[in-house]
This record gives sequence, C-alpha cells and structure tokens, in this order.
Amino acid sequence: MDNHLHSVALPQLEMDATIAFLLDLLKTPSPTGFTEAAILRIEQELTALGVIAQRTAKGGLVWTLEPAEEAEDTGQHVTFSAHADTLGAMVKEIRPNGRLGLTQLGSYDWHSIEGTEVKVHPQQGPALSGTVLNLYQSFHVWGSAIHDLKRSANTLEVRLDALTGSEAQTRALGIEVGDFVSFDSQAQFTASGYIKGRHLDNKASIAIFVGVTRELLRQPSSRRVSFCITVYEEVGHGAASDIPAGTSELIAVDMAAVGGNQTSSEHHVTLCVKDSLGPYDHALGNRLRTAARRAGLELKIDIYPYYSSDASAAWRAGLPCPTALIGPGVDASHAYERTHQDALVATTALMLEYLR
Repeated sequence: MDNHLHSVALPQLEMDATIAFLLDLLKTPSPTGFTEAAILRIEQELTALGVIAQRTAKGGLVWTLEPAEEAEDTGQHVTFSAHADTLGAMVKEIRPNGRLGLTQLGSYDWHSIEGTEVKVHPQQGPALSGTVLNLYQSFHVWGSAIHDLKRSANTLEVRLDALTGSEAQTRALGIEVGDFVSFDSQAQFTASGYIKGRHLDNKASIAIFVGVTRELLRQPSSRRVSFCITVYEEVGHGAASDIPAGTSELIAVDMAAVGGNQTSSEHHVTLCVKDSLGPYDHALGNRLRTAARRAGLELKIDIYPYYSSDASAAWRAGLPCPTALIGPGVDASHAYERTHQDALVATTALMLEYLR
C-alpha cells in the first residue's frame, strides 16, 4: 500500500459520508434504461448540499460549480463524467416452466451472474425477487453433466420467488417480455476498509463526485467545474450527448480494472492512457500526472484492451476537446467487484489537486 496516501487522506468524517452514500446507491437498482431511482437518490444527496442539478434529455444529471470570485477568468471549463447505469438484464422470454429467459444489458460473461439474487420490475406493481440458476443446477439430479454445461442465454434462467410453474402463471403475476431485471449488489463495507459488491462500476465514481462537490463548496476551484452523470454508458453511448456547452476538458472517472498483466490496484487511482478505441489525450494525461506528483499520489498508469468509457464515446460523437480517463482500482470488474477506501481517497485527492 502507498504510504503517501495518509498525507492526502480526507477527514474520516468525509470518507464515512462518501462510503455511506456509496453503499446506499449500490443498493438502488439502475440497470441501463431503468435508472430513475438512482438519479433521484443522487439528486437527494446534492439537494442536501444545496446543489441543484439539471436533468439531461437522456435522463442523466449535470451540475456546475463556478470558480472562486477572486479567481482570474481563464475560460477553462473542466467536466467530469461518470455513469449511473449498471449491468443488468431484461426479460427475453417467459418459458413453459414459468421461469424467465434473459437478454443482457451491458457486457458480461453469463457465468458471472449464476446464483445472483435479482429483482424483476414489472410495468405495474412491486418488484418480484428471484435467483439466476442454470438448467442443471442440482448435482443430485444431473451429476457431472453440470460441469460440461456452457453458461449462456439458453442455459440460464430466473427462478421467481412466487408460486408459478407455467408461462400463464408467471404472466398472471404481471411479468411480461421487456421487463427490467436488476442484480442485487450485495454491497458490504469490511472492517479492513474494502467495499465490495456489484455495480462499483460506476457508482464508486458518483460517490467520489459528491465528496469532491462537498469540498469545492468549501474551497472553490479556480476553474468552472461541471459534473455529468450519464445513464447509457454500459451500452456505449452515455456521453455521446449532454456534455455541458463550453467544456474545454472532459475527464471520465470510471473503474480501473484490476487483474493479470495490469498495473491498476484496489488501493490507488489509475490513469488509463489507452482503451479499445485508442489513446486518450497525451497532454491532458500529463497534466493529471503532474497533479498526482504534487499531491504525493502514486498514480498507476494502465491500458485496457476490452474497455470503453464516456470519454471515448464523447470523442466518437465529435466532442472537440481533450479527454482523459481516471478512476479507482476495482477488482473482478463486471462481476462481484471490490475496491478499497484508499482508492476512493486517492481519486478524490487527484481531482481536487488538479482543480486547485
């Protein structure tokens, strides 16, 4: 662990507030296309700080903090982007046994959701709970055939916690094709400082944004700062629109994928210099490296070959300004994820140092 982290750590009270909000947000369902509850929860947190956010045309949020009154007007407008939408699913079919076949929202391997607790959200009435199972779930029934079963849309299904054994009975519960299915985060904060659960991608960054906003209200930046929450990042077009007019730099803040052949760490902030769509802006990346050195942070530098972000989506849509990608290290991305509060602190510290 980086010994420099202690020199940039926020007051424990502030980190406690950030983690408490994060855990609550992780428990709020928001698969892509079904993000209203999470957006409302973020609005509530901002309202408590006296900040009014504006809804975007696509259902996201934007709020802007003006520079300190005594600051020289440089014309710089830094926008940070994060996404509230998460991995999830929709009902693709109601099977003859009353169970549900799924279609994916976002990119993940089917095996990573086997055994996951879910909520099915019908058009009318309360959500119904269920569990993702495979067709050969019981070893006592199927024996070694379980080992050879490929997990796919055809072999996984949702077993509803309701009295149903047929398609007609499931439809009578109000469930239809096209209903959203959210995955239970199973969020936890451990005594050793780890936060684990599904959907740290990218709710960890939103919690960081609220913490940074709280700090900037106390000590404003010398630049205009906007925060943009998108709701379609997991399907590739989150920040293709709705970036605030006049933005001179866009910095996406998203999870840094930890794993083999990567430098990212659960205890650090990472600068991603290239993802599946190519390199990010080199000069902006260097400015972030300089800010990290000033703050005494050990900044990890990484490349993600199977990754894209709000910043790369904005570039593809024609955004005419530099972009960069930073974020806290997250282990087991797009599965049951984990990070450490050190990474949240380090990402917060990098953002604040860059702005100040």
